[in-house]
Amino acid sequence: MDSKLLKERVLQAIDEQRESIIKLTREIEKHPELGYKEAKTAALVKQLFSDIGLSYSDNLAVTGVKAKLKETGMGPNIAILGEMDAVICPDSSCADPLTGASHACGHHLQLGAMLGAAMGLTLGNVSEHLDGNVSFMAVPAEEYVEIAYRLKLREEGKIHYLGGKQELIYRGVFDDVDMAMMIHSAKNTPEPTVFIGESSNGFIAKTIHYVGKEAHAAEAPEEGINALNAAMLGLMGIHTLRETFPDSDIVRVHPIITKGGDLVNSVPADVRLETYVRAKTMASIEATHVKVDRALIAGGQAIGAKCKIQSLPGYLPLACSSDFNEMFVKNSRQFLSESSIKNSGHFGASTDMGDVSCLMPVIHPYIGGVTGALHTREFKVVDYDAACILPAKLMAMTVIDLLADQAVNAKKILRQHCPLMQKDEYIRKMNDYFSGV
Repeated sequence: MDSKLLKERVLQAIDEQRESIIKLTREIEKHPELGYKEAKTAALVKQLFSDIGLSYSDNLAVTGVKAKLKETGMGPNIAILGEMDAVICPDSSCADPLTGASHACGHHLQLGAMLGAAMGLTLGNVSEHLDGNVSFMAVPAEEYVEIAYRLKLREEGKIHYLGGKQELIYRGVFDDVDMAMMIHSAKNTPEPTVFIGESSNGFIAKTIHYVGKEAHAAEAPEEGINALNAAMLGLMGIHTLRETFPDSDIVRVHPIITKGGDLVNSVPADVRLETYVRAKTMASIEATHVKVDRALIAGGQAIGAKCKIQSLPGYLPLACSSDFNEMFVKNSRQFLSESSIKNSGHFGASTDMGDVSCLMPVIHPYIGGVTGALHTREFKVVDYDAACILPAKLMAMTVIDLLADQAVNAKKILRQHCPLMQKDEYIRKMNDYFSGV
């Protein structure tokens, strides 16, 4: 069947399910859950898959869910992803009052778009005309938060990596996937808009523990070793390094103090920090994080406190496929003017979609329909059609472009694509980032 007719079927199915898609998206927003805890969200996803007749695998990387358009299918397998977890933003009007979790990053919209695409491709009855398969994946734990909790899960053997897509790669859930795509909300963009992303920063994460000696802060401070002073000197050391970060590397180091001491009238003996070391390339990340370690250790040495640093594998830089992006752009032109389709270039934040991009062709466009900045109380959805219905259509249409006509377009992209590493190389590299100083 002609691709145009296949797309018309899918678009009609999505339009018919518009109210259901938006209702489900709003329901997900009401129950924000942090990474590796997305039980209610996973249940909603599984119910939708069941309702449209898709079998699924669940409990993948703790809470992940994966369904396929066909039980079996020869040819390329295209994954459409949606992230389930919320971010911590207690001041958001949609925040869970107990956990502070809120969908202030738009992951509920990603799920709405992914599930909308699943509805369109399934209920549009196009699968027999596609030479390949489609995986619909609800993935956990994109936000790299609650590090102590995730390290406990790792100690218990429940996860190996702290990020959801990393864990899915490690567990083999991506082994049958050839290409992958997802959308992400854009900030401060209420109108229907598509931003084509090209790349993003990656990062290494660190936990820092300064150990001093307690003493009475007023009666005998000279008998103590002030771990908070050591931490402050370590932080100042990082700040003095900033002039050594090349602008082209887009380096970002942003530490926080998670524990500043125990009592105000005791010399702090137990002080803890967390930080990311971000940059555009892994070479820059690796060079910078060594500098950061030196500064942190020097703070401890100056005061006589011990400095324990644990480095953790964060996310690899994102690198999107230009040909894959262009297909998404061509479909966007059916709905948007050229002025509403923009190139966003490099994204200074990070995503574990970067890890997937090291193994296969991916795209990660940004979508309008929201106001406010990401991860802030101001983030709000103002146009659900723009934020999740439009991208559902665009991703489903892009699947048809890839898999129609004997999947000639998908095969061409895969033939020309040179992955940055194979899975075994990826696992070795990520494992190497687990280190302690």
